[in-house]
Amino acid sequence: MRVIRPAIVPRPADHLQDQGGQERGGDLLARLFPHLRCLQVDGIEATAEAVMIWARCRAAGAACPSCGMWSSRVHSRYERRLADGAAGGRPVLICLTVRRFFCAGPDCEVVTFAEQAEGLTGRYLRRSLPLLGLLAQVALALAGRAGARLAGLLGMPVHRTTLLRLITALPDPACSAAPPILGVGDFALRKGQVYGTVLVDVTSGEAIGLLPDREAATFAAWLKAHPGAAVICRDRAGNYAEGAKRGAPDAIQVAARWHLWHNLAGYAEKAVAAHRACLTAATPVPAEDGDPPPGPQQADAPAGPPAGPPDADGLLDACGRERRLVARTRERHAAIHELLNAGQSLSAITRTLGLDRKTVQRFARQPDVEKLLVKATSRQTILDPFKPCLNQRWNDGITGTAALHAEIAARGFTGSMQAVRRYVHPFRQMAAAPPPVPAVPKTRQITRWLLSDPDHLDPHEKAKLNGIRARCPHLDDLAGHVTAFAKMMTRRTGETDLEGWLARVEADEQSGLRSFAAGIRNDLQAVTNGLTPPYSSAACEGNVTRIKLIKRQMYGRASFGLLRKRVILHPG
Repeated sequence: MRVIRPAIVPRPADHLQDQGGQERGGDLLARLFPHLRCLQVDGIEATAEAVMIWARCRAAGAACPSCGMWSSRVHSRYERRLADGAAGGRPVLICLTVRRFFCAGPDCEVVTFAEQAEGLTGRYLRRSLPLLGLLAQVALALAGRAGARLAGLLGMPVHRTTLLRLITALPDPACSAAPPILGVGDFALRKGQVYGTVLVDVTSGEAIGLLPDREAATFAAWLKAHPGAAVICRDRAGNYAEGAKRGAPDAIQVAARWHLWHNLAGYAEKAVAAHRACLTAATPVPAEDGDPPPGPQQADAPAGPPAGPPDADGLLDACGRERRLVARTRERHAAIHELLNAGQSLSAITRTLGLDRKTVQRFARQPDVEKLLVKATSRQTILDPFKPCLNQRWNDGITGTAALHAEIAARGFTGSMQAVRRYVHPFRQMAAAPPPVPAVPKTRQITRWLLSDPDHLDPHEKAKLNGIRARCPHLDDLAGHVTAFAKMMTRRTGETDLEGWLARVEADEQSGLRSFAAGIRNDLQAVTNGLTPPYSSAACEGNVTRIKLIKRQMYGRASFGLLRKRVILHPG
């Protein structure tokens, strides 16, 4: 028998009697290693590499795992080695003397069986149960490689594939019924190509399931297998609406407010881009009182083209010919609509013309090519920040395109000389270059101002927004529609105010929100529910963000089954 070293005794050995010291040492060992209470420790040896513990079971016998009969008749003994949790940053190895007993059951097929230490050992396991549980939690949090690195630093060396096997071996939590308030949303398995569905208990915020796609049939099948959902919070996808209708026809469908606001923001940005030309061509509005002088950020803002002759609208090049962008847009629009009229599908048109499907959809949805030309020619360019300089240098007598291009290239311009030539061409028909109109903020900047609470804008931003609304009545109407929708959403007055808001938007042909209103009409009841009750899909969006983190940890190499385990059982 090996003697327990004094290092594990709370006081020096000479202060203890022999028997009393062993009792106190055993008590301390039980406190430090509570999962070893069922063992009789015979010795401990600490080395630089590991801590070795020699032990045996205290019980006089064991129950047969097959028939349950108790037996104390020993057949033989052997030594079994178990890895355990770390002690002082060093691995712990338990050398356990195991007894094999004869089975006392007369009809039992098992003749002999090996005893198991309760809460410590399992059949064929080379690691203790507490260590396996700890490693499983490390694997859930960090996956394979990162988890293996952390476990090694903590004194629990393990291979990365072992950690992944521990995850797949974990049992799923019991889920026989859907929660009363169910959240559903999609997430990207491969962005733009393959998507899955996450199901969330909105009350607790926990993910309860993952589906390998976002088809209506898959979602409906899950709802039928897990009845009980009274409210379904979903995004604006039609597949989820159809799946909820099939699988839980009595459930209340609620369109997520975040998705409504996100969709509104997308349409508002398109409307701002379409009417940005109004700001560049309008007569400058005098600065309002309290408007600060232009700063560095304003100097970098893009400036619109000056008012000039009719050929300065962006449709013609420097030689007075139609720009290649304009000609290409007209040709594509004509070709796509000709094929549509011939009865071809979008996929067939995509293959025939060799264009991206989204490009074909954009052209197919717009019957008027002039609206496409407005967006194409009024977009921001890399020349915009340098236009005030070009106007000033032209009036100083520098009219050579090469010289002007060289000057702005020295200041950071990376575009071609053709862009400069096209911009200064109208000046050659004038006595002098006109002063540039005030710098027009970028499309996203204007959209942010329109979507922000007026109380959250500083006075300078408010003045800029008021100036923009004064120069373009269409953007002024857009701002009114956005503000009205924001008040309806925050005050949850959709049941009383939504119909009136839709009527006003549908009557305004220039608002840019008529398509958004049409989409709401197709999903009116769910949108009304989303703008009235207090239900929210915030928990669902939070889980989508967590899924993105877990996917990045796994570097896209794991199967859907492993991803599902980590999402459902993840401790965070």
